[in-house]
Amino acid sequence: MARPPTGASRNILSSDVEIKGTVRFTNDLIIDGKIEGEISSDGSLTVGENARLKAEIKTATVVVYGKVHGNITAVDRVELKSSAEVIGDIKTKMLSIEAGAIFVGKSTVGTPAQAPAQAPAQAPAQAPAQAAAKPAVDAQQPKQATLLGTV
Repeated sequence: MARPPTGASRNILSSDVEIKGTVRFTNDLIIDGKIEGEISSDGSLTVGENARLKAEIKTATVVVYGKVHGNITAVDRVELKSSAEVIGDIKTKMLSIEAGAIFVGKSTVGTPAQAPAQAPAQAPAQAPAQAAAKPAVDAQQPKQATLLGTV
């Protein structure tokens, strides 16, 4: 059996565990139980098939096999596996949804653009020319989608 590198740990909350409150962890956590509250970490969260979460989740990565009712914010990525059910909004850099997964909510995918520097006021005569030079879609803007039902 392969062992994680020294210093890394993987924590497991089995299906008979129920928690109400805030869960914080450092490395990786696998949840197969029930949690109601908040989950936050700089590490990775795996929501097992038996897991039932009513929580606001903020981590580096999230992989969902079970049920999540609440918003997910992940710095790197969110993966919804075929058995996943997510009712809530997702904000992440990368989103993967397998066929059969249920996702009801809004998703914001991509790196948020930085606020543009404040430009000096332009004369009204220059505004149409400036608008024509501006691209119709800003490549730096995050992409949003709203999905309802089974994918």
